Amino acid sequence: MKALIVVNREDDWPHAIPGAAVTTAKSYLTGPAANNEHYRQVVNLCRCARTDDAGFYVSLLAEARGQRPLPTAKALEDLHASPANAPAVREIEELAAQAAPTARKLELDVYFGADARGKHDALAGRLFSLAKAPLLRADFRRTREGWRLQKLRALSVSEIGSPDRPALIRAATRFINGHPDAPARRAGQPSLAILHNTDAPLPPSNRAALEGFLRAAKALGLRAEIIDRQAIERLGEFDALFLRDTTFLDHYTYRFAKRAADLGLVVIDDPDSIVQCNNKVFLNELLTRHHISMPRTVMVHRENIDTIVPTLGLPVVLKEPGGGFSTGVHKAHTPAELETLARRMLEKSELIIAQAYMPTEYDWRVTVLDRRVLFVCQYFMAPGHWQVHKYEHDAHSEGHTVALSIGEAPRLVVDTALRAANLIGEGLYGVDLKLIGERCYVIEINDNASIDAGNEDQILNDALYREVMGVFLRRIRERSGAVAAAAP
Repeated sequence: MKALIVVNREDDWPHAIPGAAVTTAKSYLTGPAANNEHYRQVVNLCRCARTDDAGFYVSLLAEARGQRPLPTAKALEDLHASPANAPAVREIEELAAQAAPTARKLELDVYFGADARGKHDALAGRLFSLAKAPLLRADFRRTREGWRLQKLRALSVSEIGSPDRPALIRAATRFINGHPDAPARRAGQPSLAILHNTDAPLPPSNRAALEGFLRAAKALGLRAEIIDRQAIERLGEFDALFLRDTTFLDHYTYRFAKRAADLGLVVIDDPDSIVQCNNKVFLNELLTRHHISMPRTVMVHRENIDTIVPTLGLPVVLKEPGGGFSTGVHKAHTPAELETLARRMLEKSELIIAQAYMPTEYDWRVTVLDRRVLFVCQYFMAPGHWQVHKYEHDAHSEGHTVALSIGEAPRLVVDTALRAANLIGEGLYGVDLKLIGERCYVIEINDNASIDAGNEDQILNDALYREVMGVFLRRIRERSGAVAAAAP
């Protein structure tokens, strides 16, 4: 079989396509299909209106399992943003004007890059290249300024009626058994934008650290400027973007990363890293597949809550997929407390994570950049608390940080962290681990790793900031050389 088609319900896809098998989202996420990595292509036709829908997790976990999902989790995130953010939109709007020169509006359904009505395949193909989703609906409107793409969203297969099913089956068959072209890639003093929010309660770098980055950049001949969330339209002025602002999905930090990547900038952290590190379900699947030790874990859905205590015991830690800085993480001490917490968390997400509670005096943090270990720290628990960060009403406290040289850290901790981070990419990652006896366990992998003056720079001092800026400078030069070599 060439592809696995995933739908919400079995009767959503009663069609037979040579080379394709069909399963449900539930089976793919938690049932028999969850353990079948035979299929390289996963065609996700589920409902994906929100990032906590089962359809979103299908794409996310397909990536973690080494499969090729259509759409990717990043493509779904991009569809939730305004289509006007994409550089290719103006070209698409010009095609819409040519396709319907006398109309006031145009609604187009796109199935695997083909117009469902067979009239505007060129326009449909460009929309497919832009959004990278199998089923799309685009709404264009003529305005005083010209044609505008008002809305672009992914469709689920259940929204496609019987009259359009033959066109859908033809398009799907061509895609699965044909060879669709991959979307084309776009091809003075180096410059770097550093995104920072001065009002953020827990920014990844404090003001003194930002000054350290600026000093290091200047010493290396790199023009660096701190920008805020209002400066997204200025990204084209720079060669690189460094996110020193806490990242979230469906957030301006992700939009900055995506826009910068679309413009061809060097980006740390890149959009893929943000998507992957911001979801603990993805990380659990990825680390499990690559046999990297974690605390004993159960991927929880509404029908298996009763398996948590027999598998993990009590107390148990429950984690929201997108929590960070100790938020969205709860400890349950009794079966009743566990039931209440789990059901409340599952109201917001199809899946959550339950892990065995592993108390330690401190967590290890190994920060990796460019696939190399940058520094190592011990993060101690907040006073009187079981986590590094403690939130109580409007108050926040945290444990102290002790930095060590790489040679002082246990080799097992360093090697485990490097293996885990390199599964994500070549960005800046903070890997949190626990060392218990002779075994090391990865707790999570964070994009946007903390670098605070007085904490993480205790050993390297200014050399830490020069190392980070040096990576940006090298990547800018490498990218500039590649562009020059490709020019006619």
